[in-house]
Amino acid sequence: MTRALTASLAVVLALAGCAAAPTVAAPSDQVIALLLPESKTARYEAVDRPEFEKVVRDRCPECTVVYANAAQDAATQQQQAESALTQGAGVLVLDAVDAAAAVSIVGQAHRRGVPVIAYDRFISDADLDYYVSFDSRRIGRYQGEALVRELAAGRTGPDDPPQGVLMVNGAATDPNSAALEAGVADAFADAPIEILASYDTPDWSPDKAQEWVTGQLTQYAGRVDAVYAANDGTAGGSISAMKAAGLDPVPPVTGQDAELAAIQRIVTGDQSMTVYKAISEQARTAAELAVRVLRGEVPVTTARVAGVPSLLLSPVPVTLDNLHRVIVDGGVYTTEEICVDPYTDACAAAGLLDGGAP
Repeated sequence: MTRALTASLAVVLALAGCAAAPTVAAPSDQVIALLLPESKTARYEAVDRPEFEKVVRDRCPECTVVYANAAQDAATQQQQAESALTQGAGVLVLDAVDAAAAVSIVGQAHRRGVPVIAYDRFISDADLDYYVSFDSRRIGRYQGEALVRELAAGRTGPDDPPQGVLMVNGAATDPNSAALEAGVADAFADAPIEILASYDTPDWSPDKAQEWVTGQLTQYAGRVDAVYAANDGTAGGSISAMKAAGLDPVPPVTGQDAELAAIQRIVTGDQSMTVYKAISEQARTAAELAVRVLRGEVPVTTARVAGVPSLLLSPVPVTLDNLHRVIVDGGVYTTEEICVDPYTDACAAAGLLDGGAP
């Protein structure tokens, strides 16, 4: 090979190498990344994302939101975080699929000088800058207390045997799940309740919850007096399993998130309660915080969680008794949205169509 040809080849290879090298933007004071964990739970695409993006548009018209949903895959979220940082994200708002895996995302962001706001789910063992969420242990306590009250109403006396509960927990990868369970344990501490079996629901999947409860109903036939469901999705799966098994009415079932389907199940009596979290307020709070951090401000926070400056919002337990006040009067859903066919008769019986509870 001639020297000229060798030199030409070297130039071509060098140019090819330059073309292949990715362009990495420096952190920008006009780019915010929002990384959400999954879409099986309706809230993320229906509420969290649009509310977050709206506040950013209003507060920072020149800003861009780099958005991604990981579809409950930790490796995908890692790639999405890398992409957002490459695109110049100046702050990362992260709702982690897997809290342990997300530690590396936080580290990578900090190496680029990008602050991280943990959203909805705390990330232990990471040097977080801020945390925005609800008090999950309090939510679990509300759920547990609701079951204790429901079960107490069915007892005839102090000598009755303990009542059996199935525990349909959230995903093991979500740190909120452990906090919820701790809250439930607080509520159950002095109650005559026996936990028959406990299940960490992969990906918070309603289908997995339904499958597991179906098996437990066979194993503990006649002994299931209530089901603790960590959120409304797993509640829906649990209720479907019990209906398919011929339980009518179904035993008390908890929930969380105040999804429309859950509100309708409360109206019909299939679900005992849910916990309303002002998710739109949470998303707006996180967006406002992100804009302030992007501008180099030091925002005022209301709490510290494991030493991390935090903004914690208050959840509200919802039953049929306060459904109209919290959900309808609170502007979460209208009676027209709730009381569609086949829920019209149940709505009328509950007094929703004439302004309140019966």
